[in-house]
Amino acid sequence: MAEVKVPTLGESIVEATIGQWLKNEGDAVESGEAIAELETDKVNVEVIAEESGVLATIAKQTGDTVAIGDTIAVIQAGTGAAPSVAPAPAKQEAVKVDTPSTTAASVPAQAPTVPPVASGVRATPSVRRAALEQGVDVNQVQTGRVELASLTAAPAPAPKVQPAVQNAAADRADEERVRMTRRRITIAKRLVEVQHTAAMLTTFNEVDMSAVMDVRKRRKDAFKDKHGVGLGFMSFFTKAVVGALKQFPRLNAEIQGEDMIIKHHYDIGIAVATEGGLVVPVVRGADRLSFAGIEGEIASLASRARDNKLGVEDLQGGTFTITNGGTFGSLMSTPILNAPQVGILGMHGIQQRPVAVNGQVEIRPMMYIALSYDHRIVDGSEAVRFLVAVKQMIEDPESLLIEG
Repeated sequence: MAEVKVPTLGESIVEATIGQWLKNEGDAVESGEAIAELETDKVNVEVIAEESGVLATIAKQTGDTVAIGDTIAVIQAGTGAAPSVAPAPAKQEAVKVDTPSTTAASVPAQAPTVPPVASGVRATPSVRRAALEQGVDVNQVQTGRVELASLTAAPAPAPKVQPAVQNAAADRADEERVRMTRRRITIAKRLVEVQHTAAMLTTFNEVDMSAVMDVRKRRKDAFKDKHGVGLGFMSFFTKAVVGALKQFPRLNAEIQGEDMIIKHHYDIGIAVATEGGLVVPVVRGADRLSFAGIEGEIASLASRARDNKLGVEDLQGGTFTITNGGTFGSLMSTPILNAPQVGILGMHGIQQRPVAVNGQVEIRPMMYIALSYDHRIVDGSEAVRFLVAVKQMIEDPESLLIEG
C-alpha cells in the first residue's frame, strides 16, 4: 500500500485545504493521474498518484486543512475493488456480576480516581467514572446487566445556558452559509494587514486616451496578424509604469526592517479576477519585452489564472502591480497595496468627457488613474510626479519607445 502525501507546494506555502476529491474510495487510479485538488492561498494544486492501484482510503475530507507531508489517502496495489472493512461491533458499556471464580487478572486496570473492584463486580473504567460522578456504588448493583445509560440517567443539575451572541440571519431559510475558500480567507487577511501596517495613501490624475486609441485603431489588425495577439491598453500602461519606475525607483522597492530594498528589475504584477478570487501573476522583465511580448505574456497568464493552472512561481516576486477596474465599469477607486510592494496603479473606465484643449472645449476619451503608495518610504511629491510621468507617456505613446 502507498500513502498519498501533501506535496511541497512552493515557497512560503506550508498548508492547504482539500478543495475536492477527483476520485472516490474504491476507484481505480493510474500512476500520474490526479486524484485530488488542493487550494492554497495562491494557486490550486493537483495531487498526483505515484502508483497505480485502488484508492483504498481517503483520510482527509473536502474542506480539511492539511500541512505538507500529511497523509491524505492510501492507494492499494492491484486493480480490484478496495477491500470492504466490516464495521466494528458497537461498544457496550455495562456492569456485569461475575461468579466468585473471577480472578484479579481479569479485572481491567482503573484510573486512580475510580473506586477499586470489590465484591466480585467488574466494570469498565468509563462505567466506574460515570458511577462515581452520579454517586452510584457499583458494588451494590444486583446480579444482572446494567447499561451505562442507566447510570447517567440519574438526575443531574441542568447545565447553565450561556447567553449566545448569534447572527439571527444565519438561521433564516432564505439565506445560506458558504465557507470561504483558503484563497479568499488569505486575500481578506492580507488586505487587512496592509491597511494596518502600511502608511497607505492614494493620489489621482486623469489621462487623455486619444493618442493611444488612435494608435490601436490604426495598428491593431496588422499587430494581430503579425504577432497573433491583440494590442490592448495593458501593454501601453506597463511600458509607461516601467518608464516611471526608472525615474522614481523607490516605488519599485520594499521595506525590510529598517532597510529599503530598491529593485532595478521590473517584474510587473497584473491583477486578474477569477472565480476563486483576485490573483496577481507576474510579467517578468517587462522592461526587456516588446509590446507584443507583454501582450502575449499577459494573455497567457490570464488564461492560466482563470483555468487554475498557474504555478506558484507565476505569482511570486513582483515589484509593482497594475490593476484595471475599468474592465468591470469602475470609474474611480482606491487600489490596496499588494504587500510587500509599495506601489500599485489603478486603471479605470474610459468615458467621453468635455475637456479644455488649447482654449477650446472638446470631447475626449478620458480615464482616471490612481496610485496607492506606502508613505513610509515614498514621499507625496514622488507619488504625484510618478503619476504625472505615466500620464505624459500615455498621452504621447511615441515616448514609450524611449522611456519604457
